[in-house]
Amino acid sequence: MSQLFSPLTIKSLQLRNRIVVSPMCQYSSVDGFANDWHLVHLGSRAAGGAAVVLTEAIAVAPEGRISPSDLGIWKDEHVEFLKRITTFIKAQGAIPGTQLAHAGRKASTHAPWLGNGAVSKENGGWQPVAPTAAAFKEGDLVPSELSITEIATIVNQFKQAAKRALDAGFQIIELHGAHGYLINEFLSPLSNRRTDQYGGPFENRIRFLLEIIESIKQVWPDSLPIFLRISATDWAEGGWTEADSIQLANLVKDKGIDLMDCSSGGNAPHVKIPVKPLYQLSFATNIKKATGILTGAVGMITTPEECENIIANGEADLVFMAREFLRDPYFPLRAAYELKAETTWPKQYERAKKKPL
Repeated sequence: MSQLFSPLTIKSLQLRNRIVVSPMCQYSSVDGFANDWHLVHLGSRAAGGAAVVLTEAIAVAPEGRISPSDLGIWKDEHVEFLKRITTFIKAQGAIPGTQLAHAGRKASTHAPWLGNGAVSKENGGWQPVAPTAAAFKEGDLVPSELSITEIATIVNQFKQAAKRALDAGFQIIELHGAHGYLINEFLSPLSNRRTDQYGGPFENRIRFLLEIIESIKQVWPDSLPIFLRISATDWAEGGWTEADSIQLANLVKDKGIDLMDCSSGGNAPHVKIPVKPLYQLSFATNIKKATGILTGAVGMITTPEECENIIANGEADLVFMAREFLRDPYFPLRAAYELKAETTWPKQYERAKKKPL
């Protein structure tokens, strides 16, 4: 029996298998609004058999977008179309989730196909913010250092975004604490050089994240899960480490986080990352073993066999996939066939279903 296609219960939700559509920027919004592209992009992955379909990083504030074309959830008007998407995802037997995010010092950049670098204010850009007034890399906009009052405002923006996510029908929230965006910027000593209660020792650098978790717990039901995506290491000397990630997981598992989604990097430019298939898997495995928290593996996972082995070997509880889902929206249906596992197809497609060999 395939372990990849075994169900998993997290709080009140039962996932039909262990395959998750990882957040993937689409750069296809105007003023943060979802549209038909997002409906088709996310809906096709739900019809393709994934257990959980996460939206791209969805900005909790307009200045929290990576680009002017990012998805947003900073105003009530965003909810209506998002609800159309979650309704369709649920109708396909999948669970809709969203990744709440603030881009911090990496905000106000062009969509990839429009070129590199910052978007000027004249062209619709804005002033980025960060824990410390230090750009990510040379040539980037220098962010404004957040005041204590501004930090409190952003914490509240996450809370209001969580409330809108619930109203929109999402059943999982993932906090984006990875890849050099704002939460990750606070966590890492490379990007957080503050000397107040939000900087310095580990306990201070995690304070912003803990306040966000506490705030969204006020509006998010205890029966629904909260995931946390982290960069398990900065891959840089003097930066955030795997040991830090384990220490963080031990803390947040008792504060409302149900699963750690274990990515890496993105906060230090020009580092050498040993990119290869499954190169981040050990982070999910080690955090799971050290803390007992559920973990998700992500990063260059492309084949049904890799996914099956991860789950069967107990190396992680879920497999998060991104680029492979861009290549094949119906990856879970193909994986079930190759692994000789039974899975439910959309009724409209059943006449094309192949029997396992």
